[in-house]
Amino acid sequence: MTIKKITITDVAQLAGVSVTTVSLVLSGKGRISPTTMARVNQAIEQLGYVRNRQAATLRGGESGVVGLILRDICEPFYAEMTAGVSEVLEANGKVLFLTQSGREGQGLMRCFDMLLEHGVDGMVLAGGVRTAKGLKEKAEAQGVPLVCAARSNGLDGVDVVRPDNMQAAKMATEFLIKRGHSQIAYLGGQSDSLTRAERLGGFCATLVQYGLPFRSEWIVECDCHQRAAAEATENLLRQYPNISALVCHKASVALGAYFGIVRSGRSIGSEGMDSFYGQQVAMIGFGDVPEAELTEPPLTFISSSAREVGRSAALRLLQRIGDDSLAPQNVILSPELIKRGSA
Repeated sequence: MTIKKITITDVAQLAGVSVTTVSLVLSGKGRISPTTMARVNQAIEQLGYVRNRQAATLRGGESGVVGLILRDICEPFYAEMTAGVSEVLEANGKVLFLTQSGREGQGLMRCFDMLLEHGVDGMVLAGGVRTAKGLKEKAEAQGVPLVCAARSNGLDGVDVVRPDNMQAAKMATEFLIKRGHSQIAYLGGQSDSLTRAERLGGFCATLVQYGLPFRSEWIVECDCHQRAAAEATENLLRQYPNISALVCHKASVALGAYFGIVRSGRSIGSEGMDSFYGQQVAMIGFGDVPEAELTEPPLTFISSSAREVGRSAALRLLQRIGDDSLAPQNVILSPELIKRGSA
């Protein structure tokens, strides 16, 4: 037994209107009276008609699909940010099409072209976009609006929603200094990271502000894996045992540093010398993850809500889809101290 597919013609016949009128109702275009619109929607519901988004796109309407390009969904920041984007889009009747460009962003253009082929209404670009030469112009030619949900850089003339990395680092460093620490190291990130550069700028500026020494050997690169962070932390503390506090580049680095401190024979906290455990090392990271509350003591973080970055980016993209003449915005979200026992 074959079940007949409900078509737009069936909807038009039941509603007593033309196929063109139904098409205008589905695409949200044209001047349709509320009475006629209600009759068409009632027919759609009664027949169980499934709206064909691809066909709507071909007719000049919106596809209802928004693309998101990020580097790695496994990174806590991107996972939380994706949830924020999806939350807003779903509330506004949009569907999220998620793609990953790779840790180094090497697949950015591939993802971008694929999303264009699928007729998305707009795109959110997450993370650094240093490999995006010509991307803005290509999007404009296709009439597809962009918003950058970046940790640091964006594209000239494109809306950017991002955390205030420099202020976050100033907040973290000042918090440690006011807790009595003067021997503070910075751990994590790669030298080509613009996010790291911004955070190091805030870190160093705060040290200078309080008259504390800046020591380049106490600024250590390492990748985001916990094992690498643990090894780098242990080596650093064994070589420079007078370090009393660590600023960690991201949540995964902080979790790795936790184990590195323990392996070096030290304990985590902000009370200075402990007669039983030996000298304590205070630590504070950027981001925040649920695991931060499972350590002993729980880890202190400076958080720029990734979910709020996602929400704000999605809202701005919806505004731009509705009006592409809007002037570009640079939205910077303020950080928040989540004080726990590690600092």
